[in-house]
Amino acid sequence: MNDTEKHEEPFLKAFRGSFTSALRWPQLDVLWERIRERADAGWYLYAVGEPPPAEAANAEQVLTFVTEIDRLLRAEHRESYCGIVYADDPAAPTFVKIYDPHNLGVSCGYSDNPPLPGWVMSCIPPVDLPSTRILPRSRRHWWQRLFHSAG
Repeated sequence: MNDTEKHEEPFLKAFRGSFTSALRWPQLDVLWERIRERADAGWYLYAVGEPPPAEAANAEQVLTFVTEIDRLLRAEHRESYCGIVYADDPAAPTFVKIYDPHNLGVSCGYSDNPPLPGWVMSCIPPVDLPSTRILPRSRRHWWQRLFHSAG
């Protein structure tokens, strides 16, 4: 696949699209509620740095992820504002970028090489994003505990 074909991938096109930040914690609460209402919408849950999922998560996995990522963000992003979760459409989201509180760099504003989000929720099957960082061991363990526990 050449670069032109890569840029035409629906996931990459959506990834590079317009997003709105959940700047305040109450805005994030509303975004999570919209996602919970559509937990069975075919969400792909992608931890950047791990292989992208081949299948959409089921509603239970989406609800678990929203609960756990919210808990993680509130515990580790100890600010009076959120500002690290972005949705394509906060009222009816289909694509959400969640930045890791420990790898923010310049997640807002403009940059030729902005950091990748830590996690992506998308109703479009994801493609492997070229990771500019190694997933920290603690994050990898967190992700594996959520979805790869022995059963």
